Amino acid sequence: MPKQPKILIVEDSVALGETYRAILQTDARSISLATRVNDAFSEIDRNCPHVLLVDVNLPDGNGLDIMREVRQRGLPIVVVMMTAQGSVQLAIDAMREGAFDFLLKPFSPDRLRVTIRNAIERRAMASEIEEIRESFGRDRFARFIGSSLAMQATYRIIQAAAPSNATVFVTGESGTGKELCADALHRFSKRAKGPFIAVNCAAIPRDMLESELFGHAKGAFTGAVADRKGAVLSAQGGTLFLDEICEMDLALQTKLLRFLQTMTVQRLGEDQVRQADVRIVCATNKDPRSEVAASRLREDLFYRLHVLPVEMPPLRDRGDDVLLIARAFLERFAAEEGKTCSIFSAEAEAALIRFAWPGNVRQLQNLIRNLVVFSQGTVIELADLPAELRPKTGERLLGRVTLPLPSALPSFAPAGTEDGEKRPLVSLDEAIRLHVEAAIAMCGGSIPRAAAMLEVAPSTIYRRIEAWQAADALQVAT
Repeated sequence: MPKQPKILIVEDSVALGETYRAILQTDARSISLATRVNDAFSEIDRNCPHVLLVDVNLPDGNGLDIMREVRQRGLPIVVVMMTAQGSVQLAIDAMREGAFDFLLKPFSPDRLRVTIRNAIERRAMASEIEEIRESFGRDRFARFIGSSLAMQATYRIIQAAAPSNATVFVTGESGTGKELCADALHRFSKRAKGPFIAVNCAAIPRDMLESELFGHAKGAFTGAVADRKGAVLSAQGGTLFLDEICEMDLALQTKLLRFLQTMTVQRLGEDQVRQADVRIVCATNKDPRSEVAASRLREDLFYRLHVLPVEMPPLRDRGDDVLLIARAFLERFAAEEGKTCSIFSAEAEAALIRFAWPGNVRQLQNLIRNLVVFSQGTVIELADLPAELRPKTGERLLGRVTLPLPSALPSFAPAGTEDGEKRPLVSLDEAIRLHVEAAIAMCGGSIPRAAAMLEVAPSTIYRRIEAWQAADALQVAT
């Protein structure tokens, strides 16, 4: 239930409106009054209520019109209608339009209290359901596309980390969306109105990176024909994203550490020390601890940067996200190129899911653009895909996935041993376990990919694994 439920009463009779307010008034409620349609819309725009108690007949319009507008705008308001000229058809119309309840005047104070209390509880329940859906069922977040469990966890980490000013260290393979992560952290932070400045430490020559970061004064070195602000001061009040941080020269790492400790900048060629107000997000596609062990990344800098870690999952561990992303790219690139291709065939989608995507989302993006450019029809077929994605000789497509021929899988049929003795059939549960374990092994340990291969939800496999582990533990204990 909202901490202080807001109620808007729309009643052309001021006396009745005040009566309803007195009946409903408690310290935990905020109640506003309006007597006309226009006044109601003004109050809704200014202070959107949780519950709207509205009369059908108003001097300048109809209460049903207010309800229709609320519904059209998608506002999270529970509407209760009331009228002195009730009819069954009017009540039916109100309920069809989305009214939570319908009160026929005159009604008792208890009837009004119960109806409004139920409406407030309905609004609170709807909010909780929406929060759960947003937390666990999102297929898009910021500029990300994906509904897998791995991405749901990433979304929650980003949302939790974004409001802080602490430094974030993003890790993940190339092409997993580390810059999108940094952008999302900025968008959901208190600095969202400030600039977002990205610097790729691997793309700038080492002798120019210091000037790129901290700026320089005119004449500071040969070629410095004008003052340069630098990325740090350009990001003032916003976020500075340092990509490929492990590629930074050790000497510059020392200066970066000094900056992080003091949050001050002294541009090359000048004596003035400037205060910086930036939030640092950095990223690497390498293992930062291995880089520290190899003396390529300063240990003290690593611990200064590694405050809030975020790991971006590879595409091969994201299950059906491959299809969500591929379809989004197909729609986008087809519109850009003026092509008619709009869907993938079932066989093509099976091949997309099966592939391991070593280049992650960036590789998938480049592939879909290539397919769109050379497409001639409305459907992307299996034959349109590169050879590396198509089934190899000795494999066949079953539904949405590619499976080896049966000879490559464990056989569960009775078989003779070398001495001719018959081997009994295994139990059905054991056969399922062997089959699932074989699929997981074929997918390199990826349960989402194994689930796609077996055409079941990943949660089904997780539940079975938990049951098998529990049974194994019980057997050992006994």
